[in-house]
Amino acid sequence: MRCLILTQYFPPESGAAPNRLADWAHRLADWGHHVTVLTAVPNYPKGEIFPGYRDHLLYDEREGNLRILRARIYVDHRHGFISRLISYLSFVLASILMGTIKLGRQDVILVESPPLFIGISGLWLKFWLRAKMVFNVSDLWPESAVAMGILHNRLLIWLSTRLEEFFYRHSHLVIGQTQGIVASVQSRISVPTALITNGVDFTCFTEDAIRARHVPRQTFGFSDKFVVGYAGLLGIAQGLDVVLDSAEFLLHIPDVLFVIFGDGPERARLMAEAQRRGLFNLRFYPLEPKTTMPALMASFDATLVPLQRLQLFKGALPCKLFESMAAGTVVIVGIEGEAQRLVETSEGGICVPPENAEAIAAAVRQLRADPRLRERLGRNARSHVRARYDRRDIAFNLQSLLNEVVGSDQQTKHGSSHENSLSAGRSSAVR
Repeated sequence: MRCLILTQYFPPESGAAPNRLADWAHRLADWGHHVTVLTAVPNYPKGEIFPGYRDHLLYDEREGNLRILRARIYVDHRHGFISRLISYLSFVLASILMGTIKLGRQDVILVESPPLFIGISGLWLKFWLRAKMVFNVSDLWPESAVAMGILHNRLLIWLSTRLEEFFYRHSHLVIGQTQGIVASVQSRISVPTALITNGVDFTCFTEDAIRARHVPRQTFGFSDKFVVGYAGLLGIAQGLDVVLDSAEFLLHIPDVLFVIFGDGPERARLMAEAQRRGLFNLRFYPLEPKTTMPALMASFDATLVPLQRLQLFKGALPCKLFESMAAGTVVIVGIEGEAQRLVETSEGGICVPPENAEAIAAAVRQLRADPRLRERLGRNARSHVRARYDRRDIAFNLQSLLNEVVGSDQQTKHGSSHENSLSAGRSSAVR
């Protein structure tokens, strides 16, 4: 199968989407498919082009069996709506030009959204390369932009919604990362849909990696603390002010330490606010390399997974939730809906209302006082995601769907034996 993955974000950029797409791309390539990734030069989340990618307009790279084409685009560290829009549209133009010039015929194009406008280049390349298009929706847009107050203009909202539905209609398959996304697509458009969730690479989250939890605790100087950690994007959607509020509630307990590892548009503001409040029990660190993340996440005594209190996020399943659970760390989840049901089903953590610092503080006090509870919940969490959310199985299910879209009878000996059925108006759930 000749497969093109079209995405604006890809490693060495960090985040749920780049990590997930890289996992899919490498596995498909290792399983014998001809996989090409068409992406932008890395610049996320700071809005600055990474060193090594500032000299040319085009980079043609190889990583094992995987080909990666990178295009120079407009970037801006200010993260304003207009600058983001220009960045998105510049990638649309660059990917159309690069794909038209550098690529031969493809069987299937996997388009990652958001940003939504990438669908424009997806449609063009679908026609030019005579391929079938699979639209992968990791976040509903413009719905999420409206819910977070980023997009207000009614005309732009209407136009974006029509564009979104146009892309769905002209796809052979729409994949969603959560049941909420799939249900939203199904309620509006008659198109084949499938559920392919985020998951965990258990070749990284090994028992040895988890046993190395003492290394980051010593490195960062919190061996003698009860550590409540957050690791990931510091963005608007995460609602991380609740971490500051929770730390303030627990200032009187000297051995409780909150740590935040990550980067993003909210980092500078959060650090300034923590300093203003005198939160000596809260520390900020840069995001660690992928190779050390399993041990880092295992080093936390409890992991926070918060989101803003929005109806939209009831259908969210953050990647960091799966990884925290895979690390065998008890999670404190401030999300309603799908994430809450996952944690309650697994008996792998404590669920609190979104943006409720008092409830987080109460959960921290409970876990600090009961080591046996922490151990049991952490063990349950790891067991649950290992059985149901292994990225190897998820990638195999994706391969089956792509084969079905392409009309291929190819089979592989790799992966699991799970099968997905594909039909209009019905979701194929990854187990």
